[in-house]
Amino acid sequence: MASARPELSLSLQFADASHRAQLPRHKVARWIRAALESDAELAVRIVDAEEGRALNRDFRGKDYATNVLTFDYAKEPVVHADLVLCAPVVEREAAEQGKTIVAHYAHLLVHGTLHAQGWDHERARDAKRMEARETAILAALGFANPYEEA
Repeated sequence: MASARPELSLSLQFADASHRAQLPRHKVARWIRAALESDAELAVRIVDAEEGRALNRDFRGKDYATNVLTFDYAKEPVVHADLVLCAPVVEREAAEQGKTIVAHYAHLLVHGTLHAQGWDHERARDAKRMEARETAILAALGFANPYEEA
């Protein structure tokens, strides 16, 4: 049985180190823990556009780099997953959306962590539920609603 506060084993990897200063381990762990409902072993890898595109193409059949990919391997008794975030995409989207890079990373890490636990947004009802959960978690962390226009 998971403790009141889920345990997190975190591997933080920077294949693209352009945002390393904005992503100290303690902040990344805090954002992920806020979204955890059970104990987890997660690897977070920050990649460049080339690696992001290759992973999205090879595993999802989509030939472009995307902001976050979640590879979930197990949900019980411990969540095991890899979260891959593409630094150039995160930076571009943050600028387009009028957000800080840190706020966008926090959102995407919460989003990916929820996916690792089985949340999805394939159907409208599920998307609404997931967006509400993300918004509540981010508000508790001091971030604005990521779905509101800036």
